[in-house]
Amino acid sequence: MALKKKPTLSHVDAANRPRMVDVGAKAVTARSAEARAIVRFPIAVADALRADGMRAKKGPVIDTAIIAGTLAAKRTHELIPFCHPLAIERCDVSIDFVSANELEVRAVVGISHKTGVEMEALTAASVAALTVYDMCKALSHEITIADLRLKGKVIL
Repeated sequence: MALKKKPTLSHVDAANRPRMVDVGAKAVTARSAEARAIVRFPIAVADALRADGMRAKKGPVIDTAIIAGTLAAKRTHELIPFCHPLAIERCDVSIDFVSANELEVRAVVGISHKTGVEMEALTAASVAALTVYDMCKALSHEITIADLRLKGKVIL
């Protein structure tokens, strides 16, 4: 039976100081990641949004959130200190009701590079969800954002 290697943090050096991971020797591969978040509305707010075609006083909720999520994915390295600046090749943000009062925000990010795009997908999903909240907060402060998580990643 082989011994399992103890997991270690990748963003600290031998002296336990923070550092950016060196990806210089890694091969360029096609990579993608998917993240999601749930925006929960009071049922009356969800019904009102549907009745108004997903428009709030600030404008079109879904379209604005998709744009915000895409912009966030491209700027992740400006928000998360040790993320590499990446030229994102694909960012698909989709937002759909999955129940009477829950919107699912999905972000799929892809790139051909030496590092993955998990943080970019998570950033896209979270900022898109925050944008939905911002667009709708005049209707209720009972809106919640839940279950932000990485759904999966692929290295080809």
